[in-house]
Amino acid sequence: MLIIPAIDIRGGKCVRLFQGDYNRETVYGDSPAEQAVRWEKEGAHIIHLVDLDGAKAKQPVNLDAVREICSAVHIPCELGGGIRTLEDARKAFDAGIYRIILGTVACENPKLAKEFVSEFTAERVVVGIDARGGSVAVNGWLENSGVDAYELVLTLQEMGVTRFIYTDIATDGALSGPNCDAIAALCARVPRCGVISSGGISSARDITALRELRKDNLEGAIVGKALYDGKTTYRELEEAAND
Repeated sequence: MLIIPAIDIRGGKCVRLFQGDYNRETVYGDSPAEQAVRWEKEGAHIIHLVDLDGAKAKQPVNLDAVREICSAVHIPCELGGGIRTLEDARKAFDAGIYRIILGTVACENPKLAKEFVSEFTAERVVVGIDARGGSVAVNGWLENSGVDAYELVLTLQEMGVTRFIYTDIATDGALSGPNCDAIAALCARVPRCGVISSGGISSARDITALRELRKDNLEGAIVGKALYDGKTTYRELEEAAND
């Protein structure tokens, strides 16, 4: 199972939000690229980037910072936040991104996800399922779509999507542990698709809890606040992931 460090970008800086609340921001550094280099040195195999400004603006905003990150490291990066059109995706790929993450657009128009997959291949298109109380949140987590997360996953699987990132918003930035029940249910619902857990990781124990779900399609866990606050280290998490 992969441990995937997260870098959230707002105003060109590396930040973290609490449960997606833009008014509860902590700045962790002026240079996201320097942070990316740190994660690569610690052993990361891929980095998860989020353009927080892009998520609100409904189009990529921090592509200069993304380009700088991709130039600074030798490992692949994935990017979510504001990617709504094929042209947005092309700009992300031109900036050096390996794979894109669709969010709101895939919820509002699942058939459009099929176009992304056809254009860029399933390997390079991931869908982020950001859920609050079982319903998908959209537009930077600011709105509840009313769409059932599990039903959306099944629909998107039919559109050719083969990898999902599941975020339980209630656990994001809270260091309260991942929602293992929700992750297990999602893995069971789409056994032929890869699933990545996001939100709540605070220690190696949480990684062990995910591994004990014994889901072959659980590919990894995205970790943010626990690493930035020094609650754990990348090495500790990686050891738990491969124990």
